[in-house]
Amino acid sequence: MKIYKFGGASVKNADAFRNLAQIVRNHGGKSKLLIVVSAMGKTTNALEQVFDQAFHNQDYNAALQQSRDYHYEIVQDLFPDAGHTVYEELEHLFSKLNDTLQSLNRQAGYDQLYDQTVSFGELMASVILHHFLQLHHLTNTWIDSRKYIQTDTTWREAKIDWNWTERLITRDLPTILEEQLIVTQGFLGGTNNGLTTTLGREGSDFSGAIFAYCLKADAMYIWKDVEGLLNADPKYFTETVRYAEISYQETVEMAYYGASVIHPKTIKPLANRLIPLYVKSFLNPAGEGTKICDCRYQKLAPAYIIKENQCLISFSVKDFTFISEKNLGTIFNALSELRLKINLMQNSAISFSVCTDWHEQRLQKLLQTLQDEFVIHYNTGLKLYTIKNYDSNSINQTIDGKQVLLEQRTRTTFQFVSK
Repeated sequence: MKIYKFGGASVKNADAFRNLAQIVRNHGGKSKLLIVVSAMGKTTNALEQVFDQAFHNQDYNAALQQSRDYHYEIVQDLFPDAGHTVYEELEHLFSKLNDTLQSLNRQAGYDQLYDQTVSFGELMASVILHHFLQLHHLTNTWIDSRKYIQTDTTWREAKIDWNWTERLITRDLPTILEEQLIVTQGFLGGTNNGLTTTLGREGSDFSGAIFAYCLKADAMYIWKDVEGLLNADPKYFTETVRYAEISYQETVEMAYYGASVIHPKTIKPLANRLIPLYVKSFLNPAGEGTKICDCRYQKLAPAYIIKENQCLISFSVKDFTFISEKNLGTIFNALSELRLKINLMQNSAISFSVCTDWHEQRLQKLLQTLQDEFVIHYNTGLKLYTIKNYDSNSINQTIDGKQVLLEQRTRTTFQFVSK
């Protein structure tokens, strides 16, 4: 039993779909196989723009048409028969998407409406993939992951109801998998009253891990455009090292600090059942990739992680007294309620600083909540650098020439915030 997860880059155009089908045929073997697919290319970004325009009563038709043209161009390449069922199903999804945009009930709030709208990207990609695999004699069943991954209503970062989710998945899917493949969507969940939720950006990895956990899979595979889990993002670093094997714990820490290869929530359900995770390249499927498992090793190459679009917020008490535990409790409560995740924190006698992802609306609410008690300063447009398993050479190379606003060092991790 295997779980395959394919991200947006692996279904970004017609050739990518053909390559995916070849991977399934050549590497899926005779195992039972469930495929989780993301929205195609940069569709999620495009639908975010469409939704934001619609929510703010701006004309979104041009942006929506651009996304529609992108999908149809690929479908027309993959399905020369204009009468194929996929055209009707894709048109139905775009019609539903347009209806959703035209009937936004803004009282429901931005985040809830975001989930109902942006989720169409995964639905479209999975429908196209389902029919394309059928066309190539890879018999499969399309399922709606929203009917199986059950969540609460924490919009845009829904929390899983594990017991109910496992019950639904184990009730239906093993029987289907005895007969054929399953194709489903990443990123999506559903509430008990039929509303759509999303699991956080890049949450398709997490979706795969949920299915793997509930089905007690033998392995999960994430197919990327890199050769495996690298010690640095090739976009920023010219020389990178591929980890042949790495532990769950090390991977969780790298993901937490912002490594883009694995979604942070992916590892825990796999580790709980000791399910190995393989990171492989869809450009070189025969390559070794990286195995993430319960393993031990002597020394790892330093890992370099960069998080962009960061905000550094500093709090000080208005009467210049020391920052106390009570002050910290007030700040932490406000950050938690507003879902501002702390990526780095540091305190001195009279101030406390946190580095978070930049969310303008949430930051403004934070300022309104705490401005009576604290003097608050903040900087935006920053980068957070993290070096795992650092040495003096790795620190010197990374920090050289940068304006450092805050830095911190533990036994294994060095971090700094820079302009």
